This record gives sequence, structure tokens and C-alpha cells, in this order.
Amino acid sequence: MKFLDQAKIFVRAGNGGTGSASFRREKFIEFGGPDGGDGGKGGSIIFVSSKNLNTLIDFRYQQHFKAERGQDGKGQKKTGKSGKDLILKVPIGTQIFEEDNNTLIEDLNKPDQEVTIACGGKGGLGNVRFKSSTNRSPKKKTDGDKGENFWIWLQLKVIADVGIIGMPNSGKSSLLSVLTSAKPKIANYPFTTLNPNLGVTNYDNKEITLADIPGLIEGAHEGIGLGDKFLRHIERCKTILHLIDVTNNNLEENYFKIRKELVKYSNKLIKKREIIVFNKIDIISKEDLDKKVANFKKEIKKDVYKISALNSKNLLTIKKVLASYVL
Repeated sequence: MKFLDQAKIFVRAGNGGTGSASFRREKFIEFGGPDGGDGGKGGSIIFVSSKNLNTLIDFRYQQHFKAERGQDGKGQKKTGKSGKDLILKVPIGTQIFEEDNNTLIEDLNKPDQEVTIACGGKGGLGNVRFKSSTNRSPKKKTDGDKGENFWIWLQLKVIADVGIIGMPNSGKSSLLSVLTSAKPKIANYPFTTLNPNLGVTNYDNKEITLADIPGLIEGAHEGIGLGDKFLRHIERCKTILHLIDVTNNNLEENYFKIRKELVKYSNKLIKKREIIVFNKIDIISKEDLDKKVANFKKEIKKDVYKISALNSKNLLTIKKVLASYVL
């Protein structure tokens, strides 16, 4: 299934039903009087977050959503039936924005969270409502109100315990595949991952959700490469796992490039807890590895973990570390 994390849709709530201008007509009742009922309320558009969804793909091929109109009022003071609400299910982590794609309406970040986005119109009044001491036979009725209608944007921000970030081709998808049962696309060229991938691993009775975020390069916050399209997914992650290809030169420079992109996108990202992991240690000599680790720790002054995703080396250690970051 294709991952879709943004969609623009049009929602239209149902109009209210028209009131009835009816008069009572029964045998042996000379002055029946008005008995027109009110129109029914139009259906509303309601969004509900569902833990069983992880993409907005349902909104790719259908962009217009309309709730039922309220039925018209009838004689004998019968109110028209209200229109059915239209309930749209979206993944947890979906944000709903106005048409400008900037003004936030609602953030559905909890399971089974519900919000009414477009309200149905009120039903019109029947002529019985207008009966008075001076007007015993009113013929007046009113139409129902129009339901709300407008364009909105849906944006999905992946909710995960750990977001795996790094330069393209650093082995993020490989790491996700060996830590979890996820099966992301893996190939020996940059930007293999075009969409975030999710996976779940377990350690010490703790369930850890990981997200493989597509590769970042310098200028990502301005849309270069795959751009800032995926930086928003990191906002939801509690912890960042910064994966570094140890075979590259200038490890410190590459590390700071990624950190720079994070802080330019949002100051909140740079404050998240970080785990630094050197990958591909199986294709470098121990002497070179020790030297690179020592130089990196001297410059960055943070702990570094060493793994080989290909050979599944030291993965248990990484799982243990990840579990310690999950509450």
C-alpha cells in the first residue's frame, strides 16, 4: 500500500430540511389549523482517529465528501428525519488544516479521538411554529440552513517512539528490517526510501515503534532532495536514532549537517533525545573504526554505539538502549 501523508479534500455537511406548511384536514373537525412539522437537521462531517490506519491513501482517489441532507417536515406536526452524519476515519497523528494549509483546526493524536469539522444545517420551521392569537392559519414556513462546506488539508505526522534519521544510504531501512518485521525497500543507492516506514520491535516486555525517515541532505528544510516533506514526521518521535555510515569521511561534518537541518526546521527537534549509531562496522578495520570513534567522541562529546545491520552485529545492545528510552 502506498504511503500518503497529505491530502486536500472538500467536505460538505448536509443542508437542513424545509419546514412544512400543512393544515389539519380531518372529518368532523371544522377548524383544524396548521400542523406542518419542522425540517430535519443536516448530517455533519466527523473525523475519528483509528489505530488501524497508517496512511491517508483513502483520500487520494476521492476528494469530495458529502453528508446527508435533512428530510423535509410533514403534516401532523411530523419533523423530518435528520441526515446521517458522515464519519471519516483517519490515522492517529492526522492534523486537519484550513484551506491555507497553515491554520490548524484539530490535531488527532490520540486513539478514537473525534471532532466535528463541518456542521449540518438546522432544519427549517413548519407553519405550526408561526401560529399566534392574531394569525390562526399561518402559511409561512422556512427553508433549512445550509450545511458548512469548505476545502481542508489533512497532514499525517507519523507517531513513533524512535525516528531513524541520517544521510541517504546510511542503512536506515536495513536497520529497520533487522530490528522489526517491516520489509522496506533496500538497495545500494541514495534515496531508496521515498516514504516513511514503520516497524515494531520488542525488548524486555516493551513494545518499541520505529520509523525509518527518508534520507536527509543539506538544504532539506528548504525542500532540497526529498526536502522538508518528511521532517514533520520526526516531530512526533520521542527519540531520534541518528544512523551514520562509518565508512564515509568527515563523519563529524555530516553529523552537524543533519543537526543543522533539524534546528532550521524546528527548535523542538534539536531538543529531542538522541542515540548516535555507527553502521557498517563490518567493512572497516578495527583500527580505523577505533580512530573514527575516538575522533568523533572528541568532537561531538556524545556516546556512540557501533553496529552492522547487514550482519546483525550488536543489535541486542541497540534494542536494550532503545527500550531504556521508552517509558
